[in-house]
Amino acid sequence: MKPVRFEVFPKVSSAQLNRLYAKAWPHHMSFDFDPVIRQCLRFVCAYDGKELVGSVYMAWDGAQHAFLLEPTVLPRLRHRGIGSELVRIAVEVARDQGCEWVHVDYVAPSAPSYRACGFRPTTAGLIRLGLLNHPKSKRDNPQA
Repeated sequence: MKPVRFEVFPKVSSAQLNRLYAKAWPHHMSFDFDPVIRQCLRFVCAYDGKELVGSVYMAWDGAQHAFLLEPTVLPRLRHRGIGSELVRIAVEVARDQGCEWVHVDYVAPSAPSYRACGFRPTTAGLIRLGLLNHPKSKRDNPQA
């Protein structure tokens, strides 16, 4: 494997992202990522040659809060620092955009990874809207 290349806001298609997500998320359903790409603060992608092997994106409130969403790495390449580097770059992008806070939600087994990236646990609230059958729902995490 050549060194992984990281790009901020590359020209990435829904088809590429759906291929990545299908391999990385067992319950992924094909999804139109174009609105997400257009509206997010930044998308960060990792490539092995021309192959998309990882991605993460940042949503934001247009001011001081950014939200790290869906860090994804191909299963065969996990535990090699690719996800951590995606997160590091995304956080740096948020800082460069003037954000003061970066938020992330994660499941308990992922806590050590996020802590290593600088995140600290906090109490937060969550409402599940029950939109699993909504056409825009990706159903990537049925436990959320």
